[in-house]
Amino acid sequence: MPDLADLFPGFGSRWISTSIGKMFARTGGSGPALMLLHGYPQTNVMWHRVAPALAKHFTLVIPDLPGYGWSVAPEPDASHGPYDKRSMANVMIELMEQFGHVRFHLAGHDRGGRVAYRLALDHPERLQKLCTLDIIPTWEMWARMDHALAMKVWHWQMLAQKYPMPEMFITKAPVEYLDWKMATLTKSKNLSPLDPRAMAHYHAYMSDPTRIRATCEDYRAGYTVDRRNDEIDRNAGKKIVVPMLALWGTAGIPSGSGPLPIWRDWAKDVSGQPIDSGHYIPEENPDATIAALLDFFGR
Repeated sequence: MPDLADLFPGFGSRWISTSIGKMFARTGGSGPALMLLHGYPQTNVMWHRVAPALAKHFTLVIPDLPGYGWSVAPEPDASHGPYDKRSMANVMIELMEQFGHVRFHLAGHDRGGRVAYRLALDHPERLQKLCTLDIIPTWEMWARMDHALAMKVWHWQMLAQKYPMPEMFITKAPVEYLDWKMATLTKSKNLSPLDPRAMAHYHAYMSDPTRIRATCEDYRAGYTVDRRNDEIDRNAGKKIVVPMLALWGTAGIPSGSGPLPIWRDWAKDVSGQPIDSGHYIPEENPDATIAALLDFFGR
């Protein structure tokens, strides 16, 4: 993709060999290790407005999740692996070990937030602190899917449908689909808060049928194995034990009273705050995002 702008000047680019294939990551900065995980339908590029400020304090590792951006997009198995969040979390640990980081801070937005809190539940010894951006746990999302939430996150139901139904729809107009999807979840309800150069990155990977399939598998896993894994932990009373920060957009997905009461059922030490934005917090309000992350991870 030589025509795409480099939105991380001064950062390194690496492909890392893992058990599922080569993963792509941007790296830069110095200090304690901080991994940043993107959401759907984005790539590592979503962090471009906050990365320079964070790199002054942390060694950043910013990968593309499996099936997204430039990372490998393996053929899914019968249980939607490796696109279930437990498998993705294990790959993130592999990736961080390749960079020499056994323990690290972790922040994840949207789907990346689901990978992040699954990693915190499965491997608490790996994390120092955890931040999720604009999500509640997957089990809670499905359990609370009333008519209002179903209309707000209509893509959850569509993308979780059996192969190849959603793939057929998206492949007909991938750029138009992505633009419509993202515009509906910004605070302004249009694409004006988003950098056109970043959008070009998103358009490029979403135009690849292999990656359309992979990202649908991410949501199929969410409806099946991810939801079951959450339910098992919930019923067992298992909680996130590392310090946790929940951020959410004032016009994001878990807006209104916010997700803190829900996260307190899932984590032992959780704080949080709203950010004046829609769903795409680091892109819509980078200054407030930087301030919140520096305050939490820098304590």
